[in-house]
Amino acid sequence: MTTTTDRPSSTAVPRRLADAIYHDLLSPDETHEIRRRVRSAAKQSVAPLANRIARGDERRDGFPRDAFEALAGHGVFGIPFGKNVGGDGLQFPATATAVAVEELAYYSNSVAAIFDVHCILAGNAVNQGTEAQRQRWLAPVVTGEIVGAFATSEPGASSDLSPAAVSTVAERRGDRWILDGHKRWITNSVVAAFVVVLARTGDRLSTFIVPTDTPGVRVGTPDRKLGNRGQITADVVFDGVELDDAALLGEEGGGLKVALQTLTYGRIGIAATGVGMAQAAFDHTADHLRTRHAFGEPLVAKQHWQFLMADRATEIAMARDLYLKAALRLDAGVAFPEPEAAMAKVRGTEVAVDMARDAVQAFGGFGFTQELGADDSSSPVEAIYRDSKIGEIYEGANEIQRWVLARQIFGRELTG
Repeated sequence: MTTTTDRPSSTAVPRRLADAIYHDLLSPDETHEIRRRVRSAAKQSVAPLANRIARGDERRDGFPRDAFEALAGHGVFGIPFGKNVGGDGLQFPATATAVAVEELAYYSNSVAAIFDVHCILAGNAVNQGTEAQRQRWLAPVVTGEIVGAFATSEPGASSDLSPAAVSTVAERRGDRWILDGHKRWITNSVVAAFVVVLARTGDRLSTFIVPTDTPGVRVGTPDRKLGNRGQITADVVFDGVELDDAALLGEEGGGLKVALQTLTYGRIGIAATGVGMAQAAFDHTADHLRTRHAFGEPLVAKQHWQFLMADRATEIAMARDLYLKAALRLDAGVAFPEPEAAMAKVRGTEVAVDMARDAVQAFGGFGFTQELGADDSSSPVEAIYRDSKIGEIYEGANEIQRWVLARQIFGRELTG
């Protein structure tokens, strides 16, 4: 590898080019204000921690409690929710939440993912429950007093959430529910106070709020992952867990609706994380192309990079518009805002992977380096490259999103 010694630190903040070349004509004023607020909070409290989080070891370093508490201190967890539980009570909460996710992902996709699961998945699911459930579980989620988790995936079931595929079972015995099963890749589980669990009840699915200190609940060893190392995931096993009726979230047999509505919201959030990572990689790359010289001129003088960056700027703008449209439709009362949610998930996550790969290429050997031996400087794009891939996989793999779109185009009777 050929590198130079004047390498930028991964903590350096490049110029935000979207402010000059992207014009948000979709979002209401309150959403613009939330973007400014979260951007300031993320720059102050997430950016200084991002390098450590990105290069950590899930089992040794654990949940980034300092980042979580910083977000709580800035009131970020209140953005999605109503004033009845201590939230902001916004008119367009989903749109504000999506831009918050983008701003967090700009510095750390791990932190954005923690927010996504804590608020969009666990919090939004509980928000569909009773007022008593909201006060018991959602109000302390908003303040950051407790951490929430959401569990649908299993060792043998992830994208397929049909009753036949879900092996976690809750059986009614007298006035109790007995929960048995095994969930996998459960974000925040190692520190969560509760997990929203999708389980089979007879021939249908139901959701339950399961306190993690209930006898029979066991959280496994954290996974070691390629990226998103601050997004701690682990298996959760339920062995004869006894629950009362207060644990049932929504109606018995209504769990699939709760899960799918929640995951649709989550896909908008994941689309926004993709845009955030893509914008960060884009800004770092543009800065590098201006300052790095090769063959007697800056790299930006090469038409290859000019045209590639023009294309990526266009793709990022399109991806941002798609997630904003999907979120605005959700705020308008559309429970399943397709096709925008599926399109946003595909475009946002794929442009993140593409732009991160281009960023590594532009930075050359240093782009592939976590830490340079000569001076311990860190690449500003290596972690984005690792973190970006998961977006194409979780909360509905992109192949599933394309299937959703195909059904919109051709109908279920032809696509299955």
